[in-house]
Amino acid sequence: MSILSPRLQTVSGVKDVLPDEAWKKRQLEYALVQLFGQWGYQEVLTPTFEYYEVVAENDSLEDELFKFIDREGRILALRPDLTTPIARLVSTHYAPKDLPLRLFYTGNVFRYESTRRQREFSQAGVELIGAEGVGADVEVIALAIESMLASSLTEFKIGIGQVMVIKSLIEEFTHDPGEIHTIKQAIITKNFVGLENILQNQEWSKKPREELLGLATLNGSREVLQKAGQLCTNTGSLQVINDLEKVYDTLENYGLAKYIFFDFSILRNFDYYTGIVFEGYATGLGYPVCGGGRYDGLLSRFGLNAPAVGFALGQERVMLAQ
Repeated sequence: MSILSPRLQTVSGVKDVLPDEAWKKRQLEYALVQLFGQWGYQEVLTPTFEYYEVVAENDSLEDELFKFIDREGRILALRPDLTTPIARLVSTHYAPKDLPLRLFYTGNVFRYESTRRQREFSQAGVELIGAEGVGADVEVIALAIESMLASSLTEFKIGIGQVMVIKSLIEEFTHDPGEIHTIKQAIITKNFVGLENILQNQEWSKKPREELLGLATLNGSREVLQKAGQLCTNTGSLQVINDLEKVYDTLENYGLAKYIFFDFSILRNFDYYTGIVFEGYATGLGYPVCGGGRYDGLLSRFGLNAPAVGFALGQERVMLAQ
């Protein structure tokens, strides 16, 4: 326990940034801003805090919100991510005729997580709103790769998954939110022994149990997509896998395929993802330095029905990996 006066301490989970680190962070941010602008993305800024109802749209972060009450009695919250506030911004300031929009941002986000040393951290990212299909997905993944390169990272990989493949298979056998959450968390944490026990306890028949376990453990280059196609039995999942092959082919044409692999256990923790998802991993770090995906249903919660895909880099994590 510290004997320093509270006046001489920072709050748990935040820190002071001294000149050397501040300079490196500013240089990183500048490189990313330059890159985003070159790709035709325009900067937007959102408030540091929002009405609770806005950020509560991201169900998976409910327990990590910093909440407080203003003098009018309204519940407010510090933003736990920037995608949801931007979805609100676009829905309130733009109309369908204005789409597609290419937007980028930099800013701090806040999450109260008991196991996280850092509760305030900086993100830089992009949102491509109003564009659907493989072309939009490829653009954002390619920009994520270029962002890692612009951050002076050379040893990294982008893992690509597809939430609808796993989700559709799970929902063939259960619609119970609690069961779905338990299965999803076992997959995200790669607890495949635990996943098998869960499925056995729920008395799934052998074939669907093997399909789900097989998909959840698939990872590798393009060849795993053929294996995924053999495991999937419904038309929708087969179409999704076909789209992933197109993503790979296009990135290969761009000379970027060497940076990617496929991993169907990547589901992301955000509940609003509806399609392709991805995470960036740098050598030497045991957690992602960037992540994103497609979230076609989020803007409709704010009144604008539009597809969207984007990603964010954690600037502090990138600096650790440099």
